[in-house]
Amino acid sequence: MAEARKVIIIGSGPAGLTAAIYAARANLSPLMFEGWGAGGQLMLTTDVENFPGFAQGVQGPELMVAMRDQAERFGTEIVTADVTKVDFSSRPFGVWVNDTEYRADSIIISTGASARWLGLDSEERLRGHGVSSCATCDGFFFKDQPMVVVGGGDSAAEEALYLARIGSKVTLVHRRDELRASKVMVDRVLASDTIDVVWNSAVDEVVGDGMVEAVRVRNLETGELTDIPSKAMFVAIGHTPNTELFVGQIDLDEDGYIRAQGSRTNVEGVFVAGDVQDRIYRQAITAAGSGCMAAIDAERWLEAAH
Repeated sequence: MAEARKVIIIGSGPAGLTAAIYAARANLSPLMFEGWGAGGQLMLTTDVENFPGFAQGVQGPELMVAMRDQAERFGTEIVTADVTKVDFSSRPFGVWVNDTEYRADSIIISTGASARWLGLDSEERLRGHGVSSCATCDGFFFKDQPMVVVGGGDSAAEEALYLARIGSKVTLVHRRDELRASKVMVDRVLASDTIDVVWNSAVDEVVGDGMVEAVRVRNLETGELTDIPSKAMFVAIGHTPNTELFVGQIDLDEDGYIRAQGSRTNVEGVFVAGDVQDRIYRQAITAAGSGCMAAIDAERWLEAAH
């Protein structure tokens, strides 16, 4: 059996890297598998203006590189690979990268969540240039401009209401003839003077050269195409937590998010941080804060357990 580490961190991003900084400073010599999607969703974000301490803003990838350097400076061993299997049935816990086995007395999971996208080439081309999945992250850049939100659930309604306070006009595009959002959210959307709802419609293409200029929408009943002038498109059709690895190993909720009390999972010694357990806030700063909590909880648990 491989020699057991004190702590293995699965995943990176603000949650995993903050956990690594705290765990390393506590002399836990953490081993982090950052994954091939290292850095998480911030790697797709150009300007981050709401992370405290950066008065002029910071590029998402730049912030992640700085966090990674900091984690390494304190002694985190970082492996750029995806974990392919885990075994949480007994301690020390097992973590595998293909055929290579690692063991650890404690685990911190910070594999994050992935925004769901529409799957359009034009959407991918303009991502970070007006196409976004986070209104609280990027809405401010389009102050007093027209914007489009795609979706019909609570998150789409929330994004539309948030953007209605910032933009000149918000168009909510939904595939059906009624919103799936909760009644209170639906009532607010329909009562807003700034929000137009386009029913029974889907986005066909994002129009723009370098930046979003319009959103081309297809009416699903008539097939008619309409270009909605817009400076930004926010896709709010949900997130998928990256938890395939943990099915059958740990308690997940009905949507696949890890159930936790603070940072503690139902398995003693396995902790969680960031968007993989957070369906509400999904901000870099809350992910970082929960990474700090997970590392401190893991340190105290290891102290008590040994």
